[in-house]
This record gives sequence, structure tokens and C-alpha cells, in this order.
Amino acid sequence: MTVEIALWDDLLQGEELAYLGTEPAREAERGALPTDLPDALRERLEQRGIDSLYSHQAEAWEAAARGEHVVVTTGTASGKSLAFNLPVLAALAEEPKQRALYLYPTKALAQDQIRSLDELKVKRVKPAIYDGDTESERRWQIRKWANLILTNPDMLHIGVLPHHDRWGDVLSNLRYVVVDEAHVYRGVFGSHVGNVLRRLRRLARVYGANPQFLLASATIGNPGELARSLTGLDFTIIGDDGAPKAERTVALWNPPLLDEELGRRGSALAEASKLMADLVERGLRTLVFAKSRRAAELIHKFTAERLGDASALSPYRGGYTPAQRREIEQRLFAGELLGVSATNALELGIDVGMLDCVISVGFPGTVASLRQQWGRAGRRGHGLAVLVASEDALDQYFMREPETLLNRRVEAAILDHENPRVLDGHIAAAAFEAPLDEADAEILGSEAVRRAAEHPELKKTQAGYVWAGRDYPAGRFGLRSTSRDVFTIVEAQAGSVLGTLERERAYSTVHEGAIYLHLGESYRVLALDLTARSALVEPFAGDYYTQTKKETMTSIEETLRTEHRLGLELAFGRVSVTEQVIAYQKKSIRDQSTIELVGLDLPQTTFETEAVWYVPEADQLMGLDEMPQLLGTLHAAEHAMIAILPLWAMCDRWDIGGLSTNLHYQTGRPTVFVYDGHSGGVGITERGFQAFEGWVEDTAKMLEGCPCESGCPSCVQSPKCGNLNEPLDKAGALELLSRMLAA
Repeated sequence: MTVEIALWDDLLQGEELAYLGTEPAREAERGALPTDLPDALRERLEQRGIDSLYSHQAEAWEAAARGEHVVVTTGTASGKSLAFNLPVLAALAEEPKQRALYLYPTKALAQDQIRSLDELKVKRVKPAIYDGDTESERRWQIRKWANLILTNPDMLHIGVLPHHDRWGDVLSNLRYVVVDEAHVYRGVFGSHVGNVLRRLRRLARVYGANPQFLLASATIGNPGELARSLTGLDFTIIGDDGAPKAERTVALWNPPLLDEELGRRGSALAEASKLMADLVERGLRTLVFAKSRRAAELIHKFTAERLGDASALSPYRGGYTPAQRREIEQRLFAGELLGVSATNALELGIDVGMLDCVISVGFPGTVASLRQQWGRAGRRGHGLAVLVASEDALDQYFMREPETLLNRRVEAAILDHENPRVLDGHIAAAAFEAPLDEADAEILGSEAVRRAAEHPELKKTQAGYVWAGRDYPAGRFGLRSTSRDVFTIVEAQAGSVLGTLERERAYSTVHEGAIYLHLGESYRVLALDLTARSALVEPFAGDYYTQTKKETMTSIEETLRTEHRLGLELAFGRVSVTEQVIAYQKKSIRDQSTIELVGLDLPQTTFETEAVWYVPEADQLMGLDEMPQLLGTLHAAEHAMIAILPLWAMCDRWDIGGLSTNLHYQTGRPTVFVYDGHSGGVGITERGFQAFEGWVEDTAKMLEGCPCESGCPSCVQSPKCGNLNEPLDKAGALELLSRMLAA
């Protein structure tokens, strides 16, 4: 079936349509199958109708054959899996005693890949999944006979490397390590994974192996830098996409304006469900991406209500059993489902077949992520990709300036494997796995060896630094956070543990009275026990959510860099951030209005991180320097800059915090801070320091185009900010930033 534009043309009209355009089709660039492919592999490919390669797949084959480490960074559905599978399958078909290790960020991706491998049925290649769901009795069998093992970084960290004596045959014969969806490994998670991969390289060397790394990533701004940060190795970058691309209609959709003065708009979820219902009614396979599990469920509910029939609809989110997720994926692949509302779990490379339309509800945080989502539209022919805007600052900026979004380069993915909060645990884990000495600096890095000498639980011996504790250190920490001080969240009636949360997030997320979301369900916090480090929760079916009010203080610990830029003093360095949650608001889900303000009595939390800060000059603040306008100006500038920073550093806005003050006790002047929201910092604000001029320019453009009043949450409200009652002077912030740019 060829999808005609007429099937949706009449839907894309009205005041909601902020932009309508077309991305042209692209022909494939092909080459012949490599002449040195093993016969068994060539036969299996030809039986599946694969008699040629896209140009980037051929380049990857040639680079791998030269022994180079390779990162393939091409578009969605461009055949990246075949690009890294071919060298691996060829090697194992020729010499089955060799081993390959595939790493995926989610279990679902590993399941999807093993289905593809099983369908190929290449002789002498024996794939198997080894993760937390693998039965205990099968684990030793997999270690013994599988030569292509699919797992995830978490399992590698805690289930493989500390027990390497059981994995000796795998490690000594390890030929390839494949890291798929490499762009996911950024921030704190990526910093941890960078250390896990270095520990893997180190143990492989102990066992006499030196594996070749093959990485696959969505299009990002710094693939070579990311690959090196993750592994410590130099890579050949394969980025010229030779896959075909269908024509695609692109639409930006802005919900109707309900309150012109406040800039309040209609519900993005309601608009998305309306579009989804209309597209499904026309027989178009449609996937809607929502930012949260709750949003995905609500879009499904609203769409079903519009259609009066949910048989061809399904939500898809975390919290479902693996069997439920597989069933949804298979029904979508087979065309039984016409409409699925999902979280970004489906943004990754799971094969769900031929889709016609993709609707992204709210800008997902990065251009790279948006392109990943939109790339699923048009697998059967002409596709439709829609961004439905929320009230968020970036969303509304892009509705006013669509070319800023559509012509923007994808962001750089950032991580810092030497972040002390991340590194110290891995140093201990490495010393447990094998004595650590100066020679390990080549793989683990010189900072790891230096910190090993200072680690209180490592003992220096003739063989090197060894673990002196009784437990195994990898079990002390996970890969998703820098904090080891965690709170347990317990469901009151069943007594079951729902999850854990680090202390610095617990006070603002599971305080008494908070509405807590877990696996798409809402819970109300009955009590927060600070001594037992636990939160007791019960199911909640109300129509409000909660938002905290914080008091924050930032202290400069060390200034690492200072430069005179945009007419003022700009600095980057280490800071300590002290926060205290003092109250929370109950806010209506329907219209975000405040229902009630409730006071809280919680202790302060302090963490060290990295920050960028600037001190405006007197002439830049002329006419803005009277209180409360001064504080409102600085506060609005801080919020707006936090909203824009994800466009320069591939991160979520929840990864960033800030503070603005009319008189900072260390600088002695009005100062604006923007800091990494994770202990130790992961390079986000350092990227902001490097790109300060562009960052400020983008922020000014966003503020300049907004038609609403100065307190508009669409422009200057920040999701990280808890100062609910502080002034926000958008006009003052725009004036300040404009003067900086003119300097």
C-alpha cells in the first residue's frame, strides 16, 4: 500500500498548524556484498533477499576488516544492525571458538536483536541472552556454549566482571564487543558505562584478549568523542548514510491559545489524541511518543474515547511484563494495532514494522531524540511526522521559529568517566577483580590510579592495590545515579518495594503528601521516614500533582576557568549546592492551577557539582538594578538559559539546576549560576561555558519571540526550579541578554 498525502492533508489545517513542510526522498547508495564473506553467511543473506549493502554498511565492513574500532552513526532504520552484525557473524562462522559480547541499554532491545539473529540461522553462530531474567540453571550453559552473548551494562557491571573467573573462556576468546544505541550512554549513566567498558577491556587483557569495539549510534554531534569517552579508544566514524529515505511531511502543531495574557494553551495530550484518532480512523499506522508513562496512558484513554473502540489501540510503557511488551510489539509489527501511545522506550531500535505516522508530544529534549522518533514514520512510503507542542519554553520557541528546530544540528552527547562520585566505586570494583597498579593507567586512566592510592578500602600490596572489604564493591552501586545514599519506596498495603531514590531527589519527590509516579501509576506519599530511609505510599486516583518549593544556596568551591566574554566575567568551576524543600503546591492536572500550598519541615541536602556562573556589569544592569526588578531579571534569565541549555548539551532539563541572586556573598555582586544537577557534575555546564555566546543568543531569541506577559511560564519557568513565588521579569532578562550580546 502506498500512503498518499491526501489521507491526512485535510487534518493539517487551522490556527494550530505552526509549520507544514516536506522532507524529500533519498535514493539508496548500494554496493555488492563483500567478496570475502563466508559462504554460509552469504547464503543466509541471499535467502533473506539481501544481495547488496548500503554504502555505510560496506564502509563499516572494510574498516572492521582493517582491525579498526568503528562507530556507525546513521539515521533511524538505516541498517546499523547489519553493519555491526556482518563482521561479527563472519568471524564466528569461520572460528566459532571466538566470542562476541553485545551490549544494549534495555532488555527489550536485546530480545529484538536475538530474534533477528535467530532468523538468520548462520551456521556455527550460537547467540544467547544473559541478563537478569535469565534462569540460574541456564547461566552456566550460556557461558559454556554461546559464542554471541547479548546483555546490558548493568549485568556486565554486577553479574559478569566481579565473577570473571567463571567467564575465563569468554574473556580469553573475546573478539568483538558491540555497543548498540551508544547515544543513550551520556550523563551519569554514560559516565558509569565508560568505566564498566574500561574494566571489561582490562580483564580481557588479563585473559590475553584485545577485543575490537563496534558501536552504533543515532546521529549525534560528536560520535568520535563519545566513542572515545566510553571506551578510551580511537574510532573510525561511519556517518554518511547510504540507506534510502521516503518523502516525509513534517508538521508543528500548537494547541489553541486559551489565555492570551498568560500564554496558556490547550492540552497537548488532548490534541495528540485527536490527531491520533483521526489518523487511525483512516487506517494509518500511528505511533505517539509521550514524555511520561502517565501521559502515554492518558493519550490511549482519550483516543479510545474518541473512537469508541480500543481494539486497534494500545499503550506501551515501562512497568508491563516482558510478555506484555513482546505481544504489543508483535501486534504492531503485524499491523494488528493501528495506534500505539508510548514512552521513549520505543524510540530505540526495536523493530515494530511499517509505520505511517509519528506524533511526538512535547519536544523530547534533544534534536537527536526527535529525529529518532520521527525516523519511524514512512517505512511503507510517504510518512507524516508531527510535533505537538506543550507549554514548555523550548516547545513554544520552536513553534514561533520552526526553522531553528528543523535546521538545527544534532547535539553532542556528554559524559565524564573521571567524575569522582562515579569513578571511586569502579576503582574499588576493578581492584576486587584484579590487583590495580600503574600499568592500568593505560586503560583505566591516570586519575583512576591516582585515586586508588587514596581509596580508604584499598590495600597496597606487592601485586598492586587490592580490595580490603568483605563484600564485593560492584554490588554497592548501580549505574543510573552518582549517589549511594538511597531511600526505599514501599507500597503500604502490600508491603512491596516499588523502587529506590537517591537522597538529593527524595526530599523533593517523596516528601509527605507528594504524588509519586511509578510504572505509570500514581501514588500518594503517606510518610517519609528519614531514619529508616523509606517512603510509605498508597495508590492515588486524584486529579492533581505536586510541585515543591525550595530554598537554594550555592557556594563557589574552586574556580577552574575565568574569561571575559559578552562584556562580563564568565566562570566555570566546582560549587556546592545546598537545598531545602520548604513547601509544595497541589496543582490541577487539567489546567495547572494551584489548589493548595502546604508547608514542609525537611533537612537540608548539600552536594558538590560543576557550574557556570556570570556576573553582569553595572552598565548591563542599568535601569534594571532596583529591587525587586533586579532579582526578577536575574531569575528569569537563569530559568530561560536552563530551558535552552539542552540544545547545546545533550541532556534532560532535569539534569540542570540554577540559582540567581542580587548579591552573592562570594562575588559581592549580582550573579547567575547554572549547575549540573548530579553530584560531581557530568560536563553539562562545561559545554555551556564553551558555547556561551550561542547559548545566550538562543535564549534571547526565545524570550524575544514570546508574545505573553513577563511572568509567562512558557518562557521562563524551569522544571528544576522550586522557587514558586519568586519574581520572574522576562522583559528585564531579555534586556540583560541583549546588552550582553551587544557587548
